[in-house]
Amino acid sequence: MSHEARYSKDTFQTRLKWQDLDPDYLRQLVGLAKIEDLAGAGLANRPERLGDVTTALMPEGAKGKAQLTAREPLTICGLGLVQTVLDSYGQDCQFEAKVEDGQSVDQGEVIGILSGASTVLLQAERVILNFLQHLSGVATEARLYVDALGSSPAVLLDTRKTLPGYRVLQKYAFACGGGYNHRIGLFDRVMLKDNHLAVAGAIGGNRLSETVALAVNTCEDLAVEVEVDRLEQITPVLEAGADIILLDNFSLPELKEAVSMIEGRAFTEASGGITLNNLSASAT
Repeated sequence: MSHEARYSKDTFQTRLKWQDLDPDYLRQLVGLAKIEDLAGAGLANRPERLGDVTTALMPEGAKGKAQLTAREPLTICGLGLVQTVLDSYGQDCQFEAKVEDGQSVDQGEVIGILSGASTVLLQAERVILNFLQHLSGVATEARLYVDALGSSPAVLLDTRKTLPGYRVLQKYAFACGGGYNHRIGLFDRVMLKDNHLAVAGAIGGNRLSETVALAVNTCEDLAVEVEVDRLEQITPVLEAGADIILLDNFSLPELKEAVSMIEGRAFTEASGGITLNNLSASAT
């Protein structure tokens, strides 16, 4: 069975949207960040004194306003978290975004305005900035690679190599940068990598073909992807009906030969040794 009978290109070119993220999960992440700051969460010996000892010295009832400004050109990401962070410290602060996630902003451009109780703004500012700076950094770097691909039909995919607990946020940030999301976890795609094939004794020949065919026939509702690191593995993988072939650590001439061998009978991905400098050449 070929991939053409099972999936279209659009199936594998998807991007997480903000509404795809679980708000309860995000509130838990924000809560962890808060108790790191206020209660020393993560330390074996928690501090006896809790809370923000500096802000406690500020005038009670003071109101304030803060402006988020880009210090360098970037692709913004994480604005949906700002109000969530503010709300975790109190219910009397508001955030007004001036741009949208995924938007490129220039140095000096205003990202948003925060207003309300000064104590909340002072306590929440670092957590807000940590989220925004990290996620905007991911989005900005992804945009750099997407732009390098130019008009190539190839697209940029992410991986599962994310910070534990931050996967959906980092993958969302990657999408904001113009990339497409690969599988989210171990549950949403069969991916036979070299270690799986080694355990199954299926690094080549009939055994490789049988292992891939088993995955295709057993997991009919999931795409089946197979990692290969040699040209001779491609034919048995194709014959077994793999939907995607991951060409791992292939040289540029080998990539071209592999794509020619596959002839569109499966989708192709490439990983390993690809940098910003050779990305454009690898994608042609």
